[in-house]
Amino acid sequence: MQNPYMSPIEKAWFYLHRTLSGLTLLFLVLPVLVIIPLSFNESSFLVYPLTGFSMRWYHDFFTSAEWMRSLKNSLIVAPSATVLAMVFGTLAAVGLTRTEFRGKALLMSLLISPMVVPVVIVGVAGYLFFAPLGMDASYFTLILMHAALGVPFVVITVTATLQGFNHNLVRAAASLGASPLRSFFKVTLPLIAPGVISGALFAFGTSFDEVVVTIFIAGPEQATLPRAMFSGIRENLSPTIAAAATLLIAFSVVMLLTLEWLRGRGERLRTSPAKA
Repeated sequence: MQNPYMSPIEKAWFYLHRTLSGLTLLFLVLPVLVIIPLSFNESSFLVYPLTGFSMRWYHDFFTSAEWMRSLKNSLIVAPSATVLAMVFGTLAAVGLTRTEFRGKALLMSLLISPMVVPVVIVGVAGYLFFAPLGMDASYFTLILMHAALGVPFVVITVTATLQGFNHNLVRAAASLGASPLRSFFKVTLPLIAPGVISGALFAFGTSFDEVVVTIFIAGPEQATLPRAMFSGIRENLSPTIAAAATLLIAFSVVMLLTLEWLRGRGERLRTSPAKA
């Protein structure tokens, strides 16, 4: 919000900063938004200007056996990987927050390394590890790899949530006779739920959008939606890909709105005891 007492130089910087921010945001978002009208174009080519409005490419997407198989694979792999990432990431974050030991920083770095290391290296490493065991080209291996990519997001969000956690509540539950497992599910988990769910949504989005690791690990039967889109761009460019991309954009928007709602809910939960 602009301060009415700002000097002319401060006002100029105020408007310049917001103009540059807006142009940068437009530069980043515009290529994504360009895809959406193309998915409704009547033409068989990805060209502007649009020749007419048509839902033909969405019909092709939902009636194609190949596209539906890839969508089904994504809906199998992403939720499964999310559950694993949510469980292991939450347990790791809780354990690292509650205890102090030598090498804690190194262990945290290892847990979040899949977020930092180039994904192509993760894919090659996964293939070199699982291929000699005969475990490549399977749903199980693909789910494990996607879960490994999602764990860092859960660890970071849950760790951030635990920073403001009142551990006296756990001690109070223990003094009343609650076991560690019962106090975790009855006291800790409900309070850190926004962080857990936020991390799970990031893990789900990462898995649902992952293509590089899938290329190395998955076989033809495990091809996910992003891999089918990547193959389509290389072999048979069709506006059906624009329809699939638009659906992914809609999914991403819904996920971001959900994250924003969870963030607001977490803020209200943290401030409500103070107000009380």
